[in-house]
Amino acid sequence: MPVGVKTVSAALLALAFGAGCSVKKYAVNQIGELLSSGDSIYETEEDIVLVREALPFSLKLVETLLTESPNHRGLLLAACRGFVLYSYAYVDYEAEVLADEDLDLARTLRERARRLYLRGLGYGIRALEQSYPGFGDMLSRSPEDAAGSTDQDDRERDLPLLYWTAASLGLAISVSKNDAAMLAKLPEVEAILDRALELDESWNQGALHEFKLTVAASQPGRMDTDRMESHYQRALDLSRGRRASLYLAYAEAHSVPMQNRNEFRSLLETALDIDPDAEPSYRLMNLLAQRRAEWLLSRIDELFLDEEVASLPEGASR
Repeated sequence: MPVGVKTVSAALLALAFGAGCSVKKYAVNQIGELLSSGDSIYETEEDIVLVREALPFSLKLVETLLTESPNHRGLLLAACRGFVLYSYAYVDYEAEVLADEDLDLARTLRERARRLYLRGLGYGIRALEQSYPGFGDMLSRSPEDAAGSTDQDDRERDLPLLYWTAASLGLAISVSKNDAAMLAKLPEVEAILDRALELDESWNQGALHEFKLTVAASQPGRMDTDRMESHYQRALDLSRGRRASLYLAYAEAHSVPMQNRNEFRSLLETALDIDPDAEPSYRLMNLLAQRRAEWLLSRIDELFLDEEVASLPEGASR
């Protein structure tokens, strides 16, 4: 039996048979370390329906373990990441798909997605506060100072938390378009992402640049196409073109506002051509991105006003 499986088995047995307080907490912490180490087993899964059915149980398990070890950074990261993934893939997405058919249900789902994102945010902030006390309050008052308080020497430990904390807040903002208080928190997302880029701009093969591309597109006023293109190109280089979500991000952030139908179609077809098995650590996210790409292609006539042909910008082709 693999060592990791033995460790989990022993930990679960200790919990099941009501071990003493210190042993029980040790067992919980061991499970927490395993849950937070490396890629989530869900992120390498090939069956997105299985993930939908299994993830809620996993999240409740993590929350149960957190009652025993409330300050465990690994468990807090697993909770933050898990709630963001579940809400994005299965609640927020469903709200978008249903918006044209049942607006009331879509609003209900969007509100649920918002609550789940904020739940994940709470866990992310709690995790960061284990190393940086008062991080949450400081983030609200002075985002740049809060983000800047993270330590360069601890970047490998902090980067996943910074990313998922920013993702939870950013996505909560995205489903709260009429909430001025939430929109005012966008600088907090930017501050966290900017700090993460300072710590290691190549982290997770371009994930930070992909995120910055999306944030750049959400800024009020004139769209900064040069900035968006810069983040797109850097993410493309770092990911070696293996992240389907990157092509979707550029298509939705740039092609739709610029009404460039040809660019949009080409980017989504490129995303659909990616083999999800070629990069196991991206498998689930690539499958989810391809699901969204198919849905977006089915709505192309709703997203674009005419059939005008426009050329692809340099570097945005396959």
